[in-house]
Amino acid sequence: QVQLVESGGGLVRPGGSLRLSCVASGSMFGLSLMGWYRQAPGKQRELVATITTSGSTNYADSVKERFTISRDNAKKSVDLQMNSLKPEDTAVYFCNQRTPGINRWGQGTQVTVSS
Repeated sequence: QVQLVESGGGLVRPGGSLRLSCVASGSMFGLSLMGWYRQAPGKQRELVATITTSGSTNYADSVKERFTISRDNAKKSVDLQMNSLKPEDTAVYFCNQRTPGINRWGQGTQVTVSS
């Protein structure tokens, strides 16, 4: 069964950094738009960042200049480097894989930013 497995979440102080990783199984990774989304308590899931097969990136305005998305097609992985974290970044972060016929989600990893 094809899966997305996230790791790297945790508790960090404001201003700190975390790096999230997502590893995919299956053969479609290199053809997929990959993304990170997040969902805070009581709020809808929202886009954080996406990266195309060729490496073009897109970010939510709230994370621009602080977060960086990257991918390694050989390792079937997509990472999210998060710097200058703020309490409002607290959420469950989900990895997403999208290609025609596929819209797959990981199980999520909790990121908590608190002093």
